[in-house]
Amino acid sequence: MFFDELPLDNTVLDALDAMNFEECTPIQEKAIPPLLEGRDLIGVAQTGTGKTAAYLLPILQELNTGDYPQEAINCIIMSPTRELAQQIDQQVEGFSYYMPVSSVAVYGGNDGIRYEQERKGLTLGADIIIATPGRLISHLATGNIDLSHVSFFVLDEADRMLDMGFYDDIIKIVGYLPKERQTIMFSATMPENIQKLARTILNNPVEVKIAVSKPAEKIHQIAYVCYEGMKDNIVKKVLEDQSLDRVIIFCSKKTKVRELGRTFRMKGLKVGAMHSDLTQQERDTIMRDFRNGHINILIATDIVSRGIDIDDIQMVINYDTPHDPEDYVHRIGRTARANRDGQAVTLVTERDGQTLRRIEALIEREIDKPDLPEGCGEKPVLNYKSGNRRSGHRRYGRRTMANNQSANGKSDNRHRKHDNKGRHSHTHHSGNKPAGGKSEN
Repeated sequence: MFFDELPLDNTVLDALDAMNFEECTPIQEKAIPPLLEGRDLIGVAQTGTGKTAAYLLPILQELNTGDYPQEAINCIIMSPTRELAQQIDQQVEGFSYYMPVSSVAVYGGNDGIRYEQERKGLTLGADIIIATPGRLISHLATGNIDLSHVSFFVLDEADRMLDMGFYDDIIKIVGYLPKERQTIMFSATMPENIQKLARTILNNPVEVKIAVSKPAEKIHQIAYVCYEGMKDNIVKKVLEDQSLDRVIIFCSKKTKVRELGRTFRMKGLKVGAMHSDLTQQERDTIMRDFRNGHINILIATDIVSRGIDIDDIQMVINYDTPHDPEDYVHRIGRTARANRDGQAVTLVTERDGQTLRRIEALIEREIDKPDLPEGCGEKPVLNYKSGNRRSGHRRYGRRTMANNQSANGKSDNRHRKHDNKGRHSHTHHSGNKPAGGKSEN
């Protein structure tokens, strides 16, 4: 279905046209009509399916055409991470290109200057606030923000927020909101805690479920079965054998990210290490250097597996096998975007057999397990019986395994101006089109 077949007005369609978006994704096709009708909605869809546009387009249309307070916060969008908050804010900027709609991104990990900028923006009022839970709670505690006029409340990647321990924060934030509002929740999975949250904060919601997507066909997936001590040599050999401009290496622990970063820098490689201990400025600098080609290898925890928006990643290396099969899909989904080819290499220790089996059950295919690269030794026998006893494994009990086997910043100082409504709106340079992104429409 094309966007112009949906009940979207010309202002929204003009912005989509400027961004070269023509055909909507399944989640957009199913979610946009009931959202325009004012219904609460819970959507089950992965990152990369276009869910951001699925809720932003109806909200922006309503804010542009409806009778909402001009000097008040009308929409709150909750995000689990700063990176996703920044990405959503960029999408707002693009989709609202022809509308007098303003937004402010609010997230932690910044210095006092950033906090003061956020405070001023919140005090002046903005149509849309995109926030991480902890930072929003901080502003609420100091009286910087008034949520009494909020008409739209969105939880993006709700399962991830609950995994990070934000359940109580979300309930506390809901306590500041009007009871009469439209609530929208998106989650990649629907465990019991998500269902409980949905029953608590949504009112007779429409349910839209999109099947868990499989990795793109253009991703060449392989798994090297090895001992833990072999991993560094295997990665080094893989990188030496190919000339690659952009590679992401995912590690499960930030200590390993730091260690691997030091090791590879000593080998003369252009490496950036991304983990949660970095300040926001440090993380922004690393991502900018990665986009600009100043570094070509990004070593990271899962902090960027759902937040990075770069289309030309040539290879993803899973230094550690993801415990969660869906994390595997999110990680390798960073490559082979925009119809490009891509490679995914996973290092599987001899004890990771059951973990790999769950991944293969989810993606409904067996991953090739070739011999190790020359000079890296002989691969061990993969043990499918013992299971992986590392932390996090208990997340997958028998029920989950059975289900799997049966299925699947923008700049802080953006220039603004006052429009004829007296609100803040984005100022765009003449002749420029809005910044688009096709990975998360």
